[in-house]
Amino acid sequence: MTRSVNFPEQSIEKLPLHVVENKEEGARQIASIIADVIKNKEAQGKKAVLGLATGSSPIPVYNELIKLHKEEGLSFKNVITFNLDEYYPMNPGDKQSYVRFMHEKLFDHIDIPKENIHIPDGTIDIRKMESYCAEYEEKIKSAGGIDFQLLGIGRSGHIGFNEPGSAINSTTRLVRLDPVTIADAAKDFGNEESVPTKAITMGINTILSAKRIVLAAWGKNKSIVLKKMLEEPLSSQIPASYLQLHNDVTIFADKDATSELSRNKAPWLYGMVNWTPKMIKRAVIWLSLRVEKPILKLTDDDYKAEGLADLLAFYGKAYDLNIKVFGEIRDTITGWPGGKPGAFEKTRPERPEPPVKRSLIFSPHPDDDVISMGGTLLRLVDQGHDVHVAYQTSGNIAVSDDDALRFSTFSVDLLKSNNAENKTIEQEHKNLIEFLKKKNPGDIDTPYVKNIKRLIRQGEAQAACRYCRVKDENVHFLYLPFYETGLVEKKPMSDVDINIVVELLRKVKPHQIFAAGDLQDPHGTHEVCLQIIFAAIRKIKAEGDEWLKDCYLWLYRGAWQEWDVEDIEMAVPISPDELMRKRKAIFKHQSQKDSPVFPGKDSREFWQRAEDRNRTTAKLYDKLGLTEYEAIEAFVRYPFDDEASFLK
Repeated sequence: MTRSVNFPEQSIEKLPLHVVENKEEGARQIASIIADVIKNKEAQGKKAVLGLATGSSPIPVYNELIKLHKEEGLSFKNVITFNLDEYYPMNPGDKQSYVRFMHEKLFDHIDIPKENIHIPDGTIDIRKMESYCAEYEEKIKSAGGIDFQLLGIGRSGHIGFNEPGSAINSTTRLVRLDPVTIADAAKDFGNEESVPTKAITMGINTILSAKRIVLAAWGKNKSIVLKKMLEEPLSSQIPASYLQLHNDVTIFADKDATSELSRNKAPWLYGMVNWTPKMIKRAVIWLSLRVEKPILKLTDDDYKAEGLADLLAFYGKAYDLNIKVFGEIRDTITGWPGGKPGAFEKTRPERPEPPVKRSLIFSPHPDDDVISMGGTLLRLVDQGHDVHVAYQTSGNIAVSDDDALRFSTFSVDLLKSNNAENKTIEQEHKNLIEFLKKKNPGDIDTPYVKNIKRLIRQGEAQAACRYCRVKDENVHFLYLPFYETGLVEKKPMSDVDINIVVELLRKVKPHQIFAAGDLQDPHGTHEVCLQIIFAAIRKIKAEGDEWLKDCYLWLYRGAWQEWDVEDIEMAVPISPDELMRKRKAIFKHQSQKDSPVFPGKDSREFWQRAEDRNRTTAKLYDKLGLTEYEAIEAFVRYPFDDEASFLK
């Protein structure tokens, strides 16, 4: 039953927030604001001074500005720009330079005079740095100050390159980059070691001096830092929180970026609540964790003290509500992820029939299967199901150059040790050595190098599957074309990608599909892989394949995030022995162990992240009053018949 309750308005957010459906819509609105600034200044016979940002967040805005210029005649001839920052040292022609970024993403496509463009110089002599930064500040003042400042936000909470600890009175200066920022930049430089440790950036005071500020935040990976910026007190540890001091700031964020905000996590603290069954479940779980009492021990007084008294009006007393929600969470737990034969309780997550199911596990990268659901994979095999694993991409860019050299050397030495000769392999090996000597950060690997890296990851995936006792013929390497750019930035998915997945689905005709629903993967591969699966299923459904009517799709999450307890629909307990087996399966991926090329902000190894995440889920169930387990892997079922609702 759905009911609404009005609560007194009380804002927890300390900055104006405008939530948009997606980043494209947000970009259109921001570009419209910038266009108005330009036109208004032009009408006054003045130049518009724009502060511009780099990174992924502003790119959709720049695309919209280019469209306004080409399709509606928006001119940039009366515009002066000042960019926030630049890596140091950095040559303007380098692939990773912000000079090159700005020209490729905006300046080369509009009519702005070159002399009106200002970007910090990454080649300036360190001995002249102080005077150069002072001159940059003076140029901004001479132009009349910044009329409009566009910002993104880093996961460290930085704006520009003002990292945690930046002073509020700081101006343009040389700074040292935060480890989180360096980890995030590794995708552009090939590895963390190649990322500059310093940068030139406008200061906090410089940014706050702008007449108007707009900050753009897109995607789930910005949700946690956005919450800190909006809801927590001003702090130098979250430099973006300094924006609370400005009198004309607007935050534009898509729905994913706002997913961690209290307005979504605990809207009853905020105002009107639509009390759907899911929202009721979320509120009871929130209350249990907040007062540190198991669900069945919550009292009427607990609900009243924490602002949930009106919820009791629907149930009469806490006792009935507690039992209802406790039962819903209890029913998610199953030791039979493929269904328990002969058990026909409707509350079980999976069907009992057929007793032996064809289970197809999609793995975006060659290790996501064992990292994210290794315990469940082992359980499915142990319980006799016909388990297939499909690796969607090669994962080659996550293999180090040193590993490629080592394996290439091995292949040549193997030939020699067997008195065999292969002139092609030997020449390719020599070419590889020369290429790696001259390789610069961001350079695309040669086909031979990419192939070696692909085979390294393929061999590791095969070893992990053998350890888990998955049949050799049930291991599928799809090598989806969208991934094969040699760069972190991928191509959009195409019909070719979709058809490859369609062909596999029709070949296997699975009773259950497992896919990665982890959209906080910082490099975006997981999301593209998931959308390809969705598109393939839509195509199969539209063409009327009967087997799909008896198929469940379960979404898992991986190294980057976990499902919220209220969303979990199947919780598979993992024993200490199974957790150790899962760890050994992850260990088969040697190229990703110890120091992976793209570790993200988390310095722990992937097996450590996986175990800690699984143990944390188990502890949450324990705190809520459920049975105590060593670890739990969690899944959400994707509703084929209600896709629009799910994707919201």
